[in-house]
Amino acid sequence: MSLSELFRLDGKVAVVTGASSGLGVAFADALAEAGADVALGARRVERLADTAALVEQHGRRALSVATDVSDPDSCQALVDAAMAEFGRVDVLVNNAGIGTAVPATRETPQQFREVIDINLNGCYWMAQACGRVMQSGSSIINISSVLGITTAGLPQAAYAASKAGLIGMTRDLAQQWTGRKGIRVNAIAPGFFVSEMTDSYPDGYLDAMGARIPAGRKGDAHELAATVVFLASDAAGYITGQTLPVDGGLTIT
Repeated sequence: MSLSELFRLDGKVAVVTGASSGLGVAFADALAEAGADVALGARRVERLADTAALVEQHGRRALSVATDVSDPDSCQALVDAAMAEFGRVDVLVNNAGIGTAVPATRETPQQFREVIDINLNGCYWMAQACGRVMQSGSSIINISSVLGITTAGLPQAAYAASKAGLIGMTRDLAQQWTGRKGIRVNAIAPGFFVSEMTDSYPDGYLDAMGARIPAGRKGDAHELAATVVFLASDAAGYITGQTLPVDGGLTIT
């Protein structure tokens, strides 16, 4: 296999959660450009049509499924639909997530649990469902955050806890599945990328954070999507259990 072929995903099927907006759209688009058919999951299923169109522009097939990752049955239904349509699942991108910025003394149990249910538990339910059908050579990519590693000046205890937990879960699933099933499990810890979530940040916050980023700028969605394609592909065949910060150097400051 040539070096360029190592990065290709021809004949593979990827599942992307949170695919209705933001980074999830970029991930689905990039995976399709690399050759994969893509099963798209999101609660706002009506918004998946635009993502599906991007996938199909690359000559790949798309499947849209209404998915609430906090519900294990809904996660299983997404994987079942992908298996029925495509006959296999090779890549999972656990991207669905929400964020809050609530001071710890005011955050309600419901608010905290909702973040954990989607960002951490939801990734586990999706990994479970995919892990049951994935064959050797498959790849799971959990989208964590630099806030699972460091802090960034906002009161985000629930979000930080969920993303740090996802890093720990990544290590354990890699230990369980890489040797026994041949499934690689890795995480990406994005820094600051403009997305629907960052729209809720206070005015000027992202610009102020620029002083902490050695690269001197926010990330571009295509840079993160390229990392997803790398970890999904055979080019990353000897990488498992790792968390890769894609943050312009934020976590070294």
